[in-house]
Amino acid sequence: MTPTGLSMDVSTTAKRRVLISGASISGPALAYWLHRSGCAVTVVEKAGALREGGYPIDIRGTAIEVVRRMGILPQLRDAHIDSRRCTFLDVDGSEVASVSPSAVAGSVEGQDLEVRRGDLAAILYAMVRDDVEFLFNDSIDTLDQSEQGVDVTFHSGQRRTFDLVVGADGMHSHTRESLFGPEEQFHRYLGYCFAIFTMPNTFGLSRELMMWNAPGKAAALYAVGGNDELHAFLNFHQPDPPFDALRNPDAQRDLVATVFAGAGWEVPGLVNAMRDADDLFFDTAGQIRMPHWSSGRVALVGDAAYAPSFLTGQGSSLALVGAYMLANALATHRDHTAAFAAYERDVREFVAMNQALVDSGAATLFPTTVRALEQRNTMLRGLVTMPSATARPAHSALTLPEFAPMP
Repeated sequence: MTPTGLSMDVSTTAKRRVLISGASISGPALAYWLHRSGCAVTVVEKAGALREGGYPIDIRGTAIEVVRRMGILPQLRDAHIDSRRCTFLDVDGSEVASVSPSAVAGSVEGQDLEVRRGDLAAILYAMVRDDVEFLFNDSIDTLDQSEQGVDVTFHSGQRRTFDLVVGADGMHSHTRESLFGPEEQFHRYLGYCFAIFTMPNTFGLSRELMMWNAPGKAAALYAVGGNDELHAFLNFHQPDPPFDALRNPDAQRDLVATVFAGAGWEVPGLVNAMRDADDLFFDTAGQIRMPHWSSGRVALVGDAAYAPSFLTGQGSSLALVGAYMLANALATHRDHTAAFAAYERDVREFVAMNQALVDSGAATLFPTTVRALEQRNTMLRGLVTMPSATARPAHSALTLPEFAPMP
């Protein structure tokens, strides 16, 4: 490496020092590829340990190639949930249709994967824990950029300097807020709120999803295996985001209970279970749309830069692909400004295509009117006799370059 190497201010023998904020999906994936390209990587995570659990997530299309190149595709195939059916119920609890998961999700049966979020996070962490520095139970307080690097003050009081910083800290990214400003200017609210939690599997469900719908409301139970636990999901249409409830768990529980009061099927039991759940996660369905994903020596990846929302089923896949493309750009271009520009240029269209999937996803799963619900149910009944769905267009929208060799 010459004095004009990976970082203009780094000596000929020094490794490029990169700090990643967030240890969920995109953070550890990026850490793997950056370490492979010769960087010295540190990951800071505000949680005290790796986060387990979480709702099942999909790995599709281009992301399958990313995990294949990482060498973890066999592990993920072993962790594949292999759901057998999705059963949709009408307002009165009667069955509308029972179809294959791939027919609803638009995934490619036998190729795309669905795994527990915690399983993917654990596999990624195991790939890098011996090569990458992890700082758990800490976070970034301030970033001060200069021509020489980024001076970082951590919440713990520790101060260090890095050549680059990457925010991989999710849809509500603190890195993004400190660099670009409040989330509101980048958040596209999609008109829904949701609550996710676990509850006992008293229904005898196994490897299947059961979803009840009324106009503007949905309740789902998801059994990812034959164990005693279910993932429960309550989703509802809300014209304006309930900002007052987003940071108040009691207000969240009250809001959900009010919306679903008087609902049929097993919904009252789900609401009671939500009240008792110690793992309730409540949020709005939304996307992050930004004109730029970097500023100076700091860049964003995954949900922090371009969250597509769960309605697309593409969040984890975008995180994996984005991490690969960002790391490859940094390995290819010696100057970080050129690397960040290449990352945005090569990934933005892929992001836009994935984010555009939100409209069909919302219409399929969560109709807001009686007429729309009837149309959705008619479509579902038709799927019972139709062949498996083909892949979503965005799956093949990006051809991955070969990863750049270590400089």
